Formats: sequence, structure tokens, C-alpha cells
Amino acid sequence: MAQKIKVLFDLNIILDVLQEREPFYEMSAQLLAYAETGKIQGFIASHSLTTLFYLIQKGKSTAYAKVTITNLLQILKVASVDQSTIEQALSLPYKDFEDAVQMMAAVQCKADYLVTRNVKDFQPAPLSVIQPSELLSLI
Repeated sequence: MAQKIKVLFDLNIILDVLQEREPFYEMSAQLLAYAETGKIQGFIASHSLTTLFYLIQKGKSTAYAKVTITNLLQILKVASVDQSTIEQALSLPYKDFEDAVQMMAAVQCKADYLVTRNVKDFQPAPLSVIQPSELLSLI
């Protein structure tokens, strides 16, 4: 049996689903469903969880944020961010440090792809960065 595709989800893909942002919701939700059913192995960077919790708590409540994160952790594995991740991210020539940390978290968890709607923000890329539509066509 072939290895499952490993994918790190950029925070914008998760937010597309949670906030039902059109026209992105359908494709992003389908990818998360594939992670939930085990068709792909999905990851989220640990620092994305803190940002996500903050955004949900700000818009809804602490209790809602905890339930949402708990449910998300049933679907996605956490890609750790440690000193090595941060040091490697600092060496990337990205304008946005958060994007650099996302990329190195993807590299460290041995993801095949980082899926995002902002591919241009992750260049140069030490691994493949693709849009949701591209990943869906590969699955």
C-alpha cells in the first residue's frame, strides 16, 4: 500500500472552513474531510493553533474555541515548532516570519506539501507549496 500524502495546512485553509469563506470554503472543506477520513495525513503547525484559538475566542468564546481546537485535533496532527524550526525559519528569505515558520514546520514533519492559497508567500520553497485545487487533483 502506498504511503498517504502528508500535508501541512496553512492557517488560511483552516479559516476558510471555520468561517465558511466563499469561494474557498468547498475545496478547503473537502481537503479537511480527506484528512478526517484518512485519505491524506494532515498537519497543522503548533503556532497556528494558538493564533486560531485567539481568533475564535475573540469572535465567539473561550469555550467555543476549546471545542473547535479539540475537534480539529481529532483530524490533524500537530507539527511541532521548536528551536530548530525557528532557527531554520530565520534563514529563509521570506517577508513574513510566520510563513517561514509554517514552511519549516512542514519540512520538519516531512510533509509532501504545504497547502495554502498564498503560494507566492512561500518562495523559495524547500518543499512543494500548492493551492487546494491542485492538491484535490492529486488525490
